[in-house]
Amino acid sequence: MSKAELKTISLEEIEALAVGAWILGTGGGGSPYLGLLNLRRLYAEGHRVQLMSPLDLDDEDWVAVVSNMGAPLVGQERLADSRNIARAVRMQEEINNVKFRAVMSVEIGGGNGVQALMAAAHLGIPVVDADCMGRAFPEAQMTSVAIGDLRPYPCTLYDPRGIEAVVTKVPTWKWMERASRKICVEMGSIASTSKAPRTGREVKDWGIHFTTTKAIRIGRAVQEANRRHEDPIAALLATEGGQKLFTGKIVDVARRTTEGFLRGTAMVDGSDADRDTKLKLSFQNEWIVAWRDEEAIATSPDLICVLDSVNGHGIGTETIRYGQRVTVVALPAPPVLTSPRGLEFVGPRAFGYDLDFHSLFSPAAAGA
Repeated sequence: MSKAELKTISLEEIEALAVGAWILGTGGGGSPYLGLLNLRRLYAEGHRVQLMSPLDLDDEDWVAVVSNMGAPLVGQERLADSRNIARAVRMQEEINNVKFRAVMSVEIGGGNGVQALMAAAHLGIPVVDADCMGRAFPEAQMTSVAIGDLRPYPCTLYDPRGIEAVVTKVPTWKWMERASRKICVEMGSIASTSKAPRTGREVKDWGIHFTTTKAIRIGRAVQEANRRHEDPIAALLATEGGQKLFTGKIVDVARRTTEGFLRGTAMVDGSDADRDTKLKLSFQNEWIVAWRDEEAIATSPDLICVLDSVNGHGIGTETIRYGQRVTVVALPAPPVLTSPRGLEFVGPRAFGYDLDFHSLFSPAAAGA
């Protein structure tokens, strides 16, 4: 095992990470607030979490890939517990007879952006500065490792009532989604999961690198702008090379929890430069398509982010409500997601929309 450079993450950085991960969640991944409360408690008890570069992994190292799975709305009712995600990792070690070198999040977006830190605090191993989405997505096959055709199994699922389940083998990533989703629904539409373990080589080849530090950078930009009484959304767009799409007020929300997902639409009535127009946002856990007066102006995998117009914080599909003043922005997606094969997994047609993907950003911006 090579000697990796480890950096202890400060509580101030975790606070910034929660802000940035909620923005990168594009409405999904669950609110990071409960995870943040967990980490505040763990740090008060003396726990510390260390961050390592994915490039410092040995090829033979094993990395646990973790997330909460299910409908974000349920996550508001079943409170997060860091011991649950740690148990899902231990199950993988028992099943595969391996010892994990590190842990990383399957998605940097939303509450899942801090799940790896919660697990690491209990397991005593570092967090890899990477994930498999560079944002949040609702389904198991919507990852860089699925695009890379890496093995999709086994997957462990844990429920706080003590229910433990393992999907030992499936033929495809889509079947992993179907099988694990059914288990998740039976667990109450939310479960702590440890996905198929990845080797250090696989993380280096197919992980989306340095997304934890990216989320911290975004969170700091927003926090600093608020401290200076400056425009936090302008600060975000300048930092990440994003585009403002629409500004207005939420005038209608329709959502339902079905099959382990939160689905629906939100309608924004335009203000300022967007007065006399409307924006409809369609979502499946995450914001998937933005329609301006019936024309699709942004689609997955570009990141569609709905932000509070005053403080620039992200707003989730489970927390958006009538009367909120919002600004909708787009951020560039990682290049692996916008590749021809990537679009098969995460483009608008993967969500059932008969739309071609047209990125709002140049390839250079997407790789930033």
